[in-house]
Amino acid sequence: MYTKGTLTTDLERIGIDPKGTLLVHLSYKALGKVEGGADTVVDTLIDYMKEGLLVLPSHTWSSVGYDNPVMDVLYTPSCVGIVPELFRTRPGVIRSLHPTHSVAVLGKGAEELIAGEENITTPCGKGGVHYKLWEKDAQILLIGINFSRNTYVHGIEEWDGAEGSISKEKTELYIVNYDGMRIYTPQYRHCAPLGSETFVKLETPAFVEGVLSFGNLAAAPTRLMKAKPLRAMAAELLRKDPRHLLSF
Repeated sequence: MYTKGTLTTDLERIGIDPKGTLLVHLSYKALGKVEGGADTVVDTLIDYMKEGLLVLPSHTWSSVGYDNPVMDVLYTPSCVGIVPELFRTRPGVIRSLHPTHSVAVLGKGAEELIAGEENITTPCGKGGVHYKLWEKDAQILLIGINFSRNTYVHGIEEWDGAEGSISKEKTELYIVNYDGMRIYTPQYRHCAPLGSETFVKLETPAFVEGVLSFGNLAAAPTRLMKAKPLRAMAAELLRKDPRHLLSF
């Protein structure tokens, strides 16, 4: 059985900077048996990054849309697993005001990272959280999952001219903020026919070019990269073919 101590050692071995900015996407089940369950995973990440900035997705894209157009920042649950859901309710954690692609954040610069997210009209638009992660050259850690769940790549699609990834029509959506105020946040949403499944095409070139490294956290394989080199590599592929991520 894995413990907080073994998880911490693995994070060190993988190469996570405890004073930097870290975005984590993960499959809890892939970790294997952890003493104390998902709460131990949350505790480990929080303690390890106590001098840095920890970011986890708290997305609601599967439940907020035409039929249910309101995301309540306090009460709408995340659709991306138990660890992000536990994390977003921990003391001190704040959640960005995005109706479908919010993140939960804790640590140095958290308020600055999520400021203005209610004004972003696409999932990962310029000036929003994922763009700021690029500016910070954040580390991105995928645990037990591959690039098909690497939301940051959606940002690269938006910023660097990928064709066919964003809808041409808006969806009328709203956020209820921490003060209970309802805010109109219309969105141009993801519409590529294969969604993010084609992002796995980026893994081989990322590894070959030294952008991506592999490791393990407990029983889960990990993929670690930095935001700026990943964007530079993927942007060059999109420059050559803006439709690169529309098919396998």
